[in-house]
Amino acid sequence: MKTLDIIMALCFAASCLSANAQHYAVVNLSVNFLREAPDYTAELGTQALMGDIVEITDEEGYWCKVVTEEPYTAWCTDLGLVRMDAEGIGQYRAAPKYICTAWKSTVYSRPSRKSQKICDIVEGDILRQSVKVRTVRKGIDGKAPVTAMEIQRYRRPVTRKGFAEVVLPDGRKGYVSRKDIMDYRKWEAGCSPTAENIISEAMKFIGVPYLWGGASPNGVDCSGFVRHVFRMNGILLPRNASRQAESGTAVMLPARQESIFSGNINGSDRLTEALLPGDLLFFGTRGKAGNRDRVSHVGIYIGNGKMIHASHVVRINSLDPDRPDCYEGASRLLKARRIIPE
Repeated sequence: MKTLDIIMALCFAASCLSANAQHYAVVNLSVNFLREAPDYTAELGTQALMGDIVEITDEEGYWCKVVTEEPYTAWCTDLGLVRMDAEGIGQYRAAPKYICTAWKSTVYSRPSRKSQKICDIVEGDILRQSVKVRTVRKGIDGKAPVTAMEIQRYRRPVTRKGFAEVVLPDGRKGYVSRKDIMDYRKWEAGCSPTAENIISEAMKFIGVPYLWGGASPNGVDCSGFVRHVFRMNGILLPRNASRQAESGTAVMLPARQESIFSGNINGSDRLTEALLPGDLLFFGTRGKAGNRDRVSHVGIYIGNGKMIHASHVVRINSLDPDRPDCYEGASRLLKARRIIPE
């Protein structure tokens, strides 16, 4: 299923709720920080992007407890949300939209970079298109149209001077450089989650600092990094590494992995031969006495025995213990999962 279809088709249980109650909301900030408790000092759980739909399940002062599409439950302030009832959400889902494809951009009050800034946006943010209706009258044999069937109406995006007019979730209108956004449906149809595209997206994050709970260009943790990379290629993964480790299909790794990370060059070769670029690598602690393995880190394999991952910063490390750039936690490799079909 495509990304927006998942985002827009959240199936929350609402049998006991009034149809007119505003139990849903659309994220109204470029990056909304969702915390584990209703307090600014609470741990950051995850981030949601502008245009994401959430369900509001509880409130405490100006804090709202929300459930995201993963699903992930956390708290954010009501200033970062636009409440909608079921009808409003339906209209929002149906509206034509843009997706921000630039790393970062700006919404301006007028089609000029010299005009007042309304807000920032980041890669993956979704905004509604401002459209105008154009009526075209087609005559028959040069005569004026005589039936409604001969009148056609077209909805076209509003554009001016290299900018597209957009509508923020709260209804404000502004302008974004056309080169920074793309019609969502066209972007979605063109998504091709190949290894090359996955790695290209991942490389944009090189040097971005690690942020616990981060899942956007403003900062990422290991699983938030992986999730955003795949999301921008049309694949929506779970939020946390432990659940990502259940996605896709298992990759059979060489037996006796402990020898791979003890200077055994042939062992390292066998490991890299088993992997394909785009595979996810999971690290952690092996379970003992029948307990499950504990996954604590994830990275994306990029080929040649290397992976890209968020650890201190987003960086590239080798899996070869004889290389100086070997990841210090490489010996804790637990499993690999293949998300992209061969």
